Formats: sequence, structure tokens, C-alpha cells
Amino acid sequence: MGKRGGGGRELLRTLSKKQKRHLREFGEEHPFHDKVSGRPEATQICDLSENSDKSSTESDSETEPEQVSVYHKLLATLKTSPESESEDDDEESESEEAGESETEMDSEESQETGEAEGDKEDENDIPDKEEAKDTAEQMLGEEQADGTDISCDPSHGVIEEFTDVKHESEFSLETNFMEEESGDCSADERKSSTSQAFSEDPFKQHMDKEMEEKEIEKMSSLSKSSSQMKWPRLGQLTFSSTLEKHEILKPDKEVDMKRLHLHKPLEVTWPKVNKQLLSSVNKRSDPCFTPLQRELFCIMNTYRDLFYPERTALTNGEEIQLVYCLHTLNHVLKANAQVLSNNAKRRDQKPGIDNDDYRDQGLTRPKVLMVVPFRECALRIVHIFISLLEVNNERKIDVSNKKRFKGEFGSDPEEKPPNLKRPEDYEAVFAGNIDDHFRIGVAILQKSMRLYAPFYSSDIIIASPLGMRTIIGAEGEKKRDFDFLSSIEILIIDQADIYLMQNWEHVLHLMKHINLLPLDSHGVDFSRVRMLNLNNWSKYYRQTLLFSALQDPQINSIFNKQCFNYMGQVAVRNIPQIGSISHVVVQLPHVFRRLEAENLTSVIDTRFQFFIDKVLPEYRDAIMSHTLIYVPSYFDYVRLRNYFKKEDLNFVHICEYTKKAGICRARRFFLKGEKQFLLLTERFHFYKRYTIKGIRNLIFYELPTYSHFYSEICNMMKATDSGMDATWTCTVLYSKYDAQKLAAIVGIDRTAQMLQSKKNVHLFITGENE
Repeated sequence: MGKRGGGGRELLRTLSKKQKRHLREFGEEHPFHDKVSGRPEATQICDLSENSDKSSTESDSETEPEQVSVYHKLLATLKTSPESESEDDDEESESEEAGESETEMDSEESQETGEAEGDKEDENDIPDKEEAKDTAEQMLGEEQADGTDISCDPSHGVIEEFTDVKHESEFSLETNFMEEESGDCSADERKSSTSQAFSEDPFKQHMDKEMEEKEIEKMSSLSKSSSQMKWPRLGQLTFSSTLEKHEILKPDKEVDMKRLHLHKPLEVTWPKVNKQLLSSVNKRSDPCFTPLQRELFCIMNTYRDLFYPERTALTNGEEIQLVYCLHTLNHVLKANAQVLSNNAKRRDQKPGIDNDDYRDQGLTRPKVLMVVPFRECALRIVHIFISLLEVNNERKIDVSNKKRFKGEFGSDPEEKPPNLKRPEDYEAVFAGNIDDHFRIGVAILQKSMRLYAPFYSSDIIIASPLGMRTIIGAEGEKKRDFDFLSSIEILIIDQADIYLMQNWEHVLHLMKHINLLPLDSHGVDFSRVRMLNLNNWSKYYRQTLLFSALQDPQINSIFNKQCFNYMGQVAVRNIPQIGSISHVVVQLPHVFRRLEAENLTSVIDTRFQFFIDKVLPEYRDAIMSHTLIYVPSYFDYVRLRNYFKKEDLNFVHICEYTKKAGICRARRFFLKGEKQFLLLTERFHFYKRYTIKGIRNLIFYELPTYSHFYSEICNMMKATDSGMDATWTCTVLYSKYDAQKLAAIVGIDRTAQMLQSKKNVHLFITGENE
């Protein structure tokens, strides 16, 4: 950028905002604002190219340097480099610009660290803030107009949410045809092969089934009938359905790729992509799927709802992510191929003939909504999509805005703080870019992928709950939109347990606005819309895939009350035989104190009253110092904190919103015994995983959401000085409504005994004698 950038900025200083706007629109300065000097300038003669409609960047490259006008030089400084089509071009452009942008990066880093001063500016920096803002707006405006990509480092700044407008016509379903997408096979071959395949294809069977109003009324009024079955890998399954014809699904011992009805490219790419997860044992029996993937895809491919509560980032997260990406692409490619094929048929059809057989789409284009917690998850999903669409190394797909996507969703390895010891599951969950506010549209067509597609031109939307919440908005807000969720056919909610640590209200808000009739038509051709969408029956055809690391009542409620698939639901209901209490390595007496509540809504008040009346008085004595109170709910934490302040108790508190200085101060006071109580929230432990030293007495105000947190908190006591082991205590409050959490901690056998008995339970368990 060097000298050229410096000269452009010198010229930019002399222009007003009105002149800059005219320069941006017409490529030259308005003659009314030209500065006329008494001395006439020499006339420049420029040879114009034959095509006068070419852009200024093309004309600059064709003319000689001395023939370029001053205004074209200034315009060239505002232009960005065209978007790289391949990965190699991205790397080459980055290496070429590294030396030129070194000065700007240094100035940006100095601004972030606060070391730069206002009177010491770089030569290549823009001194005027308004001029810098105008330049950024010009660059962003040009990028949105022609679809070019810019580097996503902080020096450019992001003013508005970027959407790719350049490739709209290339990815439009209305203007493309089947012949263009699959030129390797003729139309006659497709007609002969698809007629029989579609009759057995699960996608065709599911989407073409015509429901009657009587069946819809039954599904909304009658209760579900359920049956149980045990599968080799998934374990205990519960099949539920409202329809009378309830089929029990059996697992396939061997998978025939032809019977899966995968779209043609996926039959070739899937074994290659999944090869890294297959062990030598699996290759003999099944060369394409792991045992877990085989059973999961067997359920997904029937378009039943699925709830799998044993998904962990450390063990099987990658397996599950691969298999639901396969199912997603398979669905989208089939749906788009059907639309493109019907486009070709309608083009060859005689005019004036209306055919009702071409109803092949919803009221809006988005078909799949993938809800993931972090940007890193979205990055992995897009990489899986690319690898599944690339048949071989020689035939790579075109991915628009790939460089921008890597810059915004990728992570810098140097940003990770050094010398931080955290558990393995923590490292697996919080790997990469953990920003939780994002959304991106993906369009797939003609062996190419379009990132940052507008939602109404997208096939797949990948977003976080917070990203969806900000665009859906609330009642009364002017800028809110949720029409793009009207025709979602597959909803994937991955790592649902993490949303309990973020904000579960965002998930509930999303579920309320999915599969509703849109408020606007958005230019849809109603002659192509399926009758199920016109009848507002989309939710009865939507498949929901829910993955979590645990069974929680709030997650179960989503699956039981927000999923209406006429095909039925399949839930994995394995009960833990051995709880996490067996992983406690310190010799510690565990006292489980049961509280009685009349109903689920009164548990919160009953627990608080039970704690302040019966539990807290036992710990007010100075002998019971160093008492840690673990509080899962933030609302309970605020209530306890206010009560402790009112009673003037000697305590400190740490939550997820506490600043670093406050955390260090509270930990130091608690360790030295200057403060008797420490209130600690579960969200803080989830996001930080600090080791709290000095614990001698432990109170679980409520059972932890994650069962392994129980053993982690208990094992923190081993960091305490030896000699005080005899005074260690652990008290746990629970009710009959905590059966799932209790089983995950103490096991199913002890849970049954504890729920039957109304007395307090005393356990003395270590990992050695369990």
C-alpha cells in the first residue's frame, strides 16, 4: 500500500464529503468543485478502450501509468482487490500484502494496547477520523456492490452485516435448470432412473405425503403412544408417535450405500471424508460409517425427530457433526435438484397449461436451520460441506467469500493465553473462535457454494441462539424479521446443554417463531409452493435433530412439546448406572438433604426457605469457616447474595459477571479465611474452571447441571492444606424433581432408594472403594 496509499490519502484530504460521494458514484470529481488556478494545465490525452463500460480497475491495467488521471489514481486507492476464487490465491495475496500492511498493523496493535499516542501518527495512517470513516464506508459499499472480498482484520472495521449480492443470479433457483447443474448425464437417463428411485427415496416419501385435516387434528389433540427398544450402540430408545400406524425401526447391521438413497456426489465423497474416524475393526464390517454413525443416520434418514443426550465434544462430537452434515447436504441437494428439474420441465411445457405437479418448494427458500453455540462450530460445518461436495482434488467447488469467512470465523493460534491448565473437556468445548453472536446464510447450487447469502436466497442458515434472537427481535420492534423461518424442513440444535449456560430464553424465543406463516410473500411463485406450506402444516413435516451432553428438563421440554413431526420421535434414554460421585478422589462424607415441595413451581421458594432455616444456621459458627456455596442458577445466586448482605454475613461472591480484580480479591480473602462464605455460580465454573483453594465445607445449593462438576468441585478440597481433612463436609440439597440430575451423580440404584426414603442420606464414597 506504501506510496500509492499515501498519495491517495493526501488527495483525499482536499475533498469534501460531497466531492467524495460524487467521486464514489461517477469515478471522477464534479467539475463545479474543481479548483481553477490562473495557470492552465497541460491537456492529457488518454486512449480509450473499445469497451467503455469496463470498470476503472480494468482501464487502469490497460493504460500506461503516465496516462492515468489523478482522479483515477485516487479511485484506485479506494478499490479493494478482487475476490480470490481458490485457497492458493488467498494465501498468495496475503503474502504479497504482508510487507505493505506491516505499518498499518503495527499502528492498529498500538491502538489496542493503549501504547500509541495521538501526536505520534504513522505516515500511512489517515489522521482525520471522519475521513477514515468515509473511506471505510466507501470500501464496504464497493464490496457489497460488486461482491469483492476484503481482509477481515480489525483495521477495516465492519459497519453492517455483510451479505453477498454479487452471485445472486448464479445461485437463484428460479433461473437455473437441471441440465446446467448435471451436464454429465442426459435428461432421458434422469427420467428413467429417478422415477423408480423417488418411489423409495425417504426424502420423496416424507415431503410428498399429503396429510388430511383429520390426521392433523389427531396429532394436535391425542397423546403420543410410545414403545421401547434397545439398539447395540445407542442403547435404550423410546419411539413415540401420534399416528395409529406406528412402525418400529430396527438397526441395519450392514449399510448398503444404494439403499441409503444418497445424492450422487455424496456416495463418492462420504467414505473419503469419514475415513479418518474409521478404525481397522470397523473397516471390515462397514467401510463407510462408525457404529454410532450408522445407527444415527438410520434414524435421520427416515425423517423422524431424534434426541441424543450423550453428545460430548471430547469423545463423539466429530462423529455426530459429520453424520448430520451428511444428512443436511443430502436433503438440500435433493430438494434443489427437484426444483431445477421442474424448471426444465416447465420451460419445455406449452404456454397456457397449468400443472399442479410442480409444487416442490416452501413459502421461503431456507430449508435447514443449524443452531450451534460458537463460530468455531460453524467453521467446521462449512469445511465439512466443502469436503463432501468436492468429488476429487482436481474438481474443486467454487466457494464465494471463502477468505472473508475464514477471517471472521477462524481463530488466531497466538490469541490463546499460555500456561493455562484446564480439563480436557473444557479445551474441547472452547477450542477456536468462541464468539456466540453470529449468523450466516449458505446457498448450494451447481457444484458451488455461496457463503454470506441473504437469508431469503439461502438453503442453509447456520446461527447461534443469540444471533437468531437479535434478528427475530421482539414485539414492538421496528426492525425484526422471522419470515425466513417459515419453511424450515430440518432443524438441528447441536450442543443444547451449552445454551443452558448462555441464555435458554433465546432458544425458546426461536422455537416460538419457527414454521409460522410469513407476513410477506417475498416474491414466491405460489403455483410452486407445496400444499403443506399453504395449509400452515410445516411444523408437522419438520424434522428436529437435538443433540446434548445431558438430559435436562428444559431440553426434554423442547423435544416433547415443540416437535410435531408426523413421522414420530426417537429419544435415547440411557440411565447412568454409576454416577460421577465415584470420581471423587478425596475421602469426604456426603450428606444429601431432601426438601419437600408441593409442585415444580414452588421448588425455588421451598429450597431458599429450607436453606436459610435449616442449613445456614449450622454453618454460622466460626468453626465452619471456609464454606463454599455452589449455586447453579444465577437468580438463586442474586437472592442469596441479597440475603447475606441483609444479614451482614461475612462473605464474598463470584459470578460470571465479576471482573478479574474482584475474582482475585475474593479468592484471596476466602483462602486466608478473612471471609467465611464464598458464593460461586455454575456459569462461572463453566466458563473459567478456576481451582478454588481453601475449601473445607461445601454446600451444593442445587444439584449441578453437569454431573462431572460435582466431582470437580469436591476434588478441589485436595488443594487445601493437609491436617484439616477430618473437618471436611459436603451437603447437597435435592428434591424429587431432581431425579435425572441425582441419577447422574449417585447412580440409578441409589437414586431410587433416596427418592423412596424421606430421610437424609449419608454417603461416604471415594473412587477407590466404589
